Order: sequence, then structure tokens, then C-alpha cells
Amino acid sequence: MTDRLPPLNSLRACEAAARHLSFRKAAEELHVTPAAISHQIKLLEDQLGVQLFRRLTRAIALTEVGRSFLPKLREGFENIAEAVEMVRAHERTGALTVNVPPSFAAKWLMPRLHRFVTAYPDIDIRILASMRLVDARRDEATDVAVGTGEQASDADIDIRFGAGKYPRCRVDKLFQVSVTPLCSPSLLKGMRPLRKPSDLRFHVLLHDDTLYASEDRPDWAQWLKVAGVEGAEANRGPHFNHSILGLEAAVDGLGVVLGIQELAAHDLAAGRLVAPFELSLAMHSAYYLVSAETSADRPKVVVFRDWLLEEAKDPLMRKSPKAINS
Repeated sequence: MTDRLPPLNSLRACEAAARHLSFRKAAEELHVTPAAISHQIKLLEDQLGVQLFRRLTRAIALTEVGRSFLPKLREGFENIAEAVEMVRAHERTGALTVNVPPSFAAKWLMPRLHRFVTAYPDIDIRILASMRLVDARRDEATDVAVGTGEQASDADIDIRFGAGKYPRCRVDKLFQVSVTPLCSPSLLKGMRPLRKPSDLRFHVLLHDDTLYASEDRPDWAQWLKVAGVEGAEANRGPHFNHSILGLEAAVDGLGVVLGIQELAAHDLAAGRLVAPFELSLAMHSAYYLVSAETSADRPKVVVFRDWLLEEAKDPLMRKSPKAINS
């Protein structure tokens, strides 16, 4: 049926001219010349085999056929506009799927997500936690992260932790990370108060064995060496296969964890954790917001990206010990 329809440009020219009863005003609305409007209408009249306008000396008027044609033509364009707006509204709202590493989701995103939900109640956000979004190791020869897949997933947005090399994707850096000793405030007092790095010899060291612990991640042996601490058993103490577990063990006062302080920002601000020393070791890896090039400009993706990048500027993220490169 659509192959029997006249060209859309001719129909648009006719509707605008009929509405304004002026080729000049129709031309201004459609950003063309009056001659172009006249030409399009002549093509339409020839194809339909009827006269739609009467050309007067200094004006135009609709014929009887033109007057009967106009309401349905206008209704057609209104239906098209409504359909387009419906699609745009679906892109602005609807479900937004975000893949995130579990520790980032639990310790960084969740304490902030209520602000997004409040600001954008029409966007139904779905958070999916997956360790596949962590670069397990780095290829030193090419400086490319491997072991996680190169492209964005089927989600609208991925939050990835790694080198930032994700081909055919839009990549926005959220923030760099560093590690520093973190513990419960209760360890700052008692029989063996934690006041200087050498006091770590008398405390339980907690170990995070998650995939974050790649060649890029400093361990206790490195931190103690940089801090000039001797006599501490760097490999002793409980080991955890997840960053969340290590941080929660520290909150509970089990010992001192060498943790990613940016992930612990909310716990630090709430006083559940403290960073007792100024020394932290920077990592090359960072958190990145990744979306496929084909979907990066969708309205709801843009809204979440802008919100997340603004949240990453949170002053809590900057109130941390000064980091040095490991």
C-alpha cells in the first residue's frame, strides 16, 4: 500500500501550504524556497490527478477537494509525530541495564543509587553484578587488558575495572584507584593501638584475593616495604576471595585490610572504617564506564553516564590519603 503513496516531501509541502494558505509561509516553516513548495504541490496534484489549490493573483485558496483532503492529511502527520515521540519517550525512560563488578555495586554504587532513582523515576534501572567485568591480568607487551572480552556486553552500560582498552566502545574514565590499610576505629585504641605503620606487626592482616589482585595490585609485602616496616609477616592472616568480604571483616574489627580506598569511601565517611596512615599505593587500573558505540548516545544511557560521572566527582572520593605509584 505504501508504494502507492505520493512522496512525503510533496505531502508535507501541501499540508503546510494548506495550513498557512501561503506558499511563502510554508517555505519558511520547511526551510525551502516558495518555488520549491509550488513545485512539490504541482507534482502532488499531477500524481493525484486533481487540483488542490487555486492560484490567485496574490494568494492561494483550497479547492473543495483540497479542503476535504487537509484534515486527513493533518491527522496523518500528527499520528507520525505521535509515533516518533513514543519511540523517543521509550528511549528516555524504560529499563536501563547496567553491568557492574560486585564490589563496585555494593560499596560504591548502592550508597549513591537513591539519588539517581529520585531524579529519574521514569527510568527502571536494573543492576547486574558480574566478576567478568574485571580485567584479570594485563598483557605487558601490548598494555591491553585480557581475560574479560573486548566489547561491551548486551547491557546498556558496563562498569569495568581494568586498563580502559575496550575496542568499538565509548569509554569514560570514572576514577583511578589506590590501596591503603583500612580498619575499624576500634583498632586505634586498646592494648596495641594502631598509630604508626610499624604497629601493624601486632595486628591481623586481612588479604583480598579477588581478581583485583593482579600484577597491577600492590599486596601487603609491597606496602610494608614502601612504609619501611620490618618484622611483619606479610602473608599471614585471613584471606578472602572478594573485596566486599575483606572490607566487611575490617569493619567488624577482625584486622586491617589493604583495601581500595575509593570503594570504601562511604564506610570511611560514615566512620565504620578509618585509613590510619597517609601512605597509599596507586594502581594503574581504574573504573571505566563502557557502552557500545551503537547505543552510547541513547537518551537514557546519556542520562546515566552524565549522572555517574558527576557522582564520581563526589568530595568523598577526594578525601583520602595521598597515593604514590607502587
